[in-house]
Amino acid sequence: MLAAVIYAADLTTKTVVLERLEGKAPLVVIQDVLQFRVIFNSGAAFSIGTGMTLILTLIAAAVVVAIVRTARKLGSRAWAITLGLLLGGALGNLTDRLLRYPSGFGRSTQLQGHVVDFIEVLPGHFPIIDYFPIFNIADSAIVCGGILAVILAWRNVQIDGSRPVQEGDGTKGDDGTGEEDGKSG
Repeated sequence: MLAAVIYAADLTTKTVVLERLEGKAPLVVIQDVLQFRVIFNSGAAFSIGTGMTLILTLIAAAVVVAIVRTARKLGSRAWAITLGLLLGGALGNLTDRLLRYPSGFGRSTQLQGHVVDFIEVLPGHFPIIDYFPIFNIADSAIVCGGILAVILAWRNVQIDGSRPVQEGDGTKGDDGTGEEDGKSG
């Protein structure tokens, strides 16, 4: 469900932004803090991999398949949220790579569409580097999902919701009861 919401929000915002802002000056939401400006990104985050659009498309498709397969084992609400964020974001950007210019059905540049990015924070005022990359809803979902995945892995939460018993945590058996091999005594 979360993946569908993220996917719909990403497609809707990209459609609206393209209709209203493509070829126009940026829309300043908060001066020097937030503006919307349309760019087409053939690469990955931070425009890394520009010119490798076909490979990025295949990677995104593989990620979608891996998430769908992993979702069958879900028993953790936290992992369900994490995978929902990752899946919705991956589908949003994958749709751009499949259907947006220069890709599209019947064109010779299949699987090489450019991702629509439009959210720009601290335009021209980002500390250390000159700018913060322009991004979209899908990118935000992927980053949030990635951060959650790292936290869950660090906390040793498994996809099925279990946590392996750690040595020295005060329990004797793997069943969490403190009993060895299910025997009392």
